[in-house]
Amino acid sequence: MNHTMVMDTMTQRFKTTFIALLLIMPLLVLGACQTGGGYRPHASVPQAPAEQNPSILSSPSSDQLLGNQQSPATPTSHITNLPTVKVGILLPLSGQHQKLGDSMLKAAQMALFEIGHANLELIPRDTKGTAAGAQAAAQSAIDSGAQILLGPVFAPAVRSAKPVAQRARINMIAFSTDWTLADSNTYVMGFMPFDQVKRITSFAAGHGITRVGVLAPDTNYGRIVSNAFNAAAPHYNITLTENTRYPAGTSNLAPIVKTFTRYDARKSAGALAQTPFDAVLMPVGDQDARAIASLLSHYDLPPRSVRRIGTGLFDEASLASEANLEGAWFAAPDPAARHSFEQRFINTYGTRPPRLATLAFDATALSAILARRGLQSTGRPAFDHSAITNPNGFSGLDGIFRFRPDNTAERGLAVLEFRRGRLGVIDQAPKSFQNITQ
Repeated sequence: MNHTMVMDTMTQRFKTTFIALLLIMPLLVLGACQTGGGYRPHASVPQAPAEQNPSILSSPSSDQLLGNQQSPATPTSHITNLPTVKVGILLPLSGQHQKLGDSMLKAAQMALFEIGHANLELIPRDTKGTAAGAQAAAQSAIDSGAQILLGPVFAPAVRSAKPVAQRARINMIAFSTDWTLADSNTYVMGFMPFDQVKRITSFAAGHGITRVGVLAPDTNYGRIVSNAFNAAAPHYNITLTENTRYPAGTSNLAPIVKTFTRYDARKSAGALAQTPFDAVLMPVGDQDARAIASLLSHYDLPPRSVRRIGTGLFDEASLASEANLEGAWFAAPDPAARHSFEQRFINTYGTRPPRLATLAFDATALSAILARRGLQSTGRPAFDHSAITNPNGFSGLDGIFRFRPDNTAERGLAVLEFRRGRLGVIDQAPKSFQNITQ
């Protein structure tokens, strides 16, 4: 698909989106125009309840945090006396991941209309899901006047786009989870496993877990989670009693889990009732999570005897119905605000957004807030390192977050549990980084 076809397609999607918004959001009177291949809000928007019009705000102690239904958020689309600000967003709008890119662009458009001011322009560019495409997309967005870049999604694309942004001396907020890509002008906004491991380890220790076995795939992610837990466990008086990594893609996990659970030794000693650990940390999702949980039960370690502990990979509602994951714990953003966004997305577009769509929404909303505040205080968007790494942080659909000095995202996380087929919060996420132990 060539550039003209991409923009024609996005123009039609924009028109359709706008009509849908008018129909389902009577409190938001929205208009729009397309200029220079981008989108911008153009409207007079009355104040709406926070549930319909969430915002990202710095200083998370504010009483207008997203998710606080007691006070309204302040829409910004009615502000018309600010200079034009252009925000590039790099997404796979064609190719293998077109569906993901399309949904993330729609989420970014929602943030633009709900949070952005009238002269904030979103410039979408298609990475085509490739490294070369990302490089060309970044250059095209910059040539069109982008003052900050959002995206790309995948690590190879981010790696390819970085030098383009560096040469132009503009910052890029990537949606990747590859923390090694963060550097002087690249901020990594994806969900980092370190915070998840620390949060769940602290919670488990406070709830009687003293012995943990780790069963992880031998992947970069699995190794990082395993190493992070090994480092954190001693600080919480947790003993690592078993640490096993298995080859990624293993189709038959039974022998691995059998050895991991010390089944033969326990059986020969007539001590199957004795457990080798109180909990199992398993940084996997989807089918591996189901298979491992089932095999743990098969080898006489059911959920009532051994707790299952996961990472953000457990953050999918379908796993809650797996009987062998009953009572499982994991750390992730509180889903409450995300559910409100998902319902608005469904009402607008007729489909459920992918999990990563919240990153596009939050990054676009963050850009809008930083642009407005910078313009009002200094006459230019606050897209500099100091503003982006505000230690007070920001609040979005996935809770509070901030960028560390190394430019990776730190998040305030809740602890969730699978209980009777449902996913519920059992320990609330912090509302401020002052409440997070360093």
